This record gives sequence, structure tokens and C-alpha cells, in this order.
Amino acid sequence: MVKNGYGELQINNSIFSVLTIIKSWISAARLRTLPLSLSGIVLGSFLAYSNGYFNFSILILAILTTIGFQVISNFANDYGDGVKGTDNQDRVGPMRALQSGDISPKQMLNAIIITGIITIIIALFLIYVSFGKENIFYSILFFLLGLGSIAAALKYTMGKNAYGYTGFGDVFVFLFFGLLSVCGTYFLYVHSIDYTIFFPAISVGLLSAGVLNLNNMRDRESDAKSGKNTLVVKIGEEFAKYYHYYLLIVAFLLAFLYVFIHFRSGWHQFLFIISFIPIFRHLIVVYNNKNAKKLDPELKKLALSTFLFAFLFGLGQIL
Repeated sequence: MVKNGYGELQINNSIFSVLTIIKSWISAARLRTLPLSLSGIVLGSFLAYSNGYFNFSILILAILTTIGFQVISNFANDYGDGVKGTDNQDRVGPMRALQSGDISPKQMLNAIIITGIITIIIALFLIYVSFGKENIFYSILFFLLGLGSIAAALKYTMGKNAYGYTGFGDVFVFLFFGLLSVCGTYFLYVHSIDYTIFFPAISVGLLSAGVLNLNNMRDRESDAKSGKNTLVVKIGEEFAKYYHYYLLIVAFLLAFLYVFIHFRSGWHQFLFIISFIPIFRHLIVVYNNKNAKKLDPELKKLALSTFLFAFLFGLGQIL
């Protein structure tokens, strides 16, 4: 009976250890960031559908590819900030995997490599389904864009010249989460581009940059201490707030401009206004904020509002 009890205890401990490891990796993957990264895919797909183009296989493969890029970015961010010592006791946000010691730097590097290989394979399937054998130039172009996306994900915090440490994170988020995500997805379906697509694409890019800016406002003091010179660290808290207002307000105006250009009849094209109700409430919170720690809950709100914008804006174009 004692042996049985000891054996059961070992099994329970083993199960607990496995569950703890799984929980650590799920936490490191930061699945809460996925809605933001998928916003461009959703909007680009809706816009293509509104013009008579859609392929369910492209949608699924594009979503899986984007998830892969985002997980690589999250792993790399955890690794880069962890080995540089940026994630320390001064950090306001949730504790990271390397910071807590749950995952070692070597394990995280291996995870980045494995996730990168899987993502490239999925991206190749996506390119083939979209362009086939006929459009070799487009296939090569999108393969290079995929490699560029992985490189951008890695170089945000990894290496000596990480651009996230020199204030260029906002630019890359704008380009990859906005322009490339929306316009690239649209092109996968249509194989051409309409210049007006850039207006909602810029809106998504600006809202995504707003999420990063909010994150950097929250972490301004700890980033400054650790030498992470984000745009917020460079321009200061007051100007960072003004920058934040401009990002979100211009996103709203450009969405309106697209609807004005493509206006038909009915109210449905203005569905996206619903998503800006929590966004404008968020702006009031930022305006009145005096404590960076209280900005943390706003990150989730703005990220989900961005996804809601992408969905409602796209839905409004096909109703």
C-alpha cells in the first residue's frame, strides 16, 4: 500500500510538472497578442471578399502563418529582453518566462528555431495555394517578405543592434501589422492592389503602433533604467501621450476616408464606429493617467478594440 501511494505521488508530481511546463510555454507564447496580429488578416480577407475574391484555404493558411510569426516574435522578445536584463524587478507588466526561470535561454532559442521552421513550411503552402506555379515572381516576393517578417520578429529585441532598443519598434509594427498584413493578405487573393486599400491598412497599422506605444508608456521607467531607448523614452511621457492621441484619431479619420470614397447606401459601412467607442474612452483614460501601472489593463482593451475594428470595418464592406 505504501508503494502504491508513493507511485501515485510520483505520477501526480510528473503530471503537475508537465502541466507547469505547458503553462510556461503558453505564457511565453502570449496568446493574448494573437487578436491584434490577426486583425490585418481579417480585414484584408474581408476587403478581398468585397471585391469578389475569396479562398478559404488562403484564409486558414494566412492565419496559421501569422500566428507563427507572432509566436516567434513573442519568444524572441522574451529571449532578447531576458538575456539583456531588461526584464527585471522594475518591470510593470507580467513576468516573462526567462525572467521567472521557468524556461532557459537555450530552450527558448530552440523553440524559436522550431517555430520558425514550421512557420516557413506553412508560408510556402500559402504561397503555392495563392500563386501556384504560374506567378513565380509573386511567389519569390512573398517568400522574401516572409523571411523579412521573421527577421523583423527576431531583431526587435535580439542582438546588439535590436531596433526595439533604438526607438524604431513603432515603424516596424506599423509596417508589418498594418500595411503588409492588410495589403499583403488582399494581394494573396486578388493578385493586384487598389490604392484605397492603404487607408484601412494604415488605420490598422496606427492602432497597432498605439498598442506598442501604450506598452512602452507603461514600461518607460524600467526601459530607461535598462537602456531600452524606445520612442517613449526618447520623447518623454507628455509627448508620448500626444503621439498616442494622433495615432488613434488619424486611424479613425482614414477609415472614414475609405468609406467616403467607396460609399454606397445604408448604414452598414459605418459599423466600424462601434469599435471606436471603447477606443475614445481609452484615450480619456490615457489623458487622465498619472500612474504607468494603471495603463496595463488598457493594453488588452486597445488590442481587442483593434481586432473589433478590423472585423466590423470588413463586415461593413460586404453587407
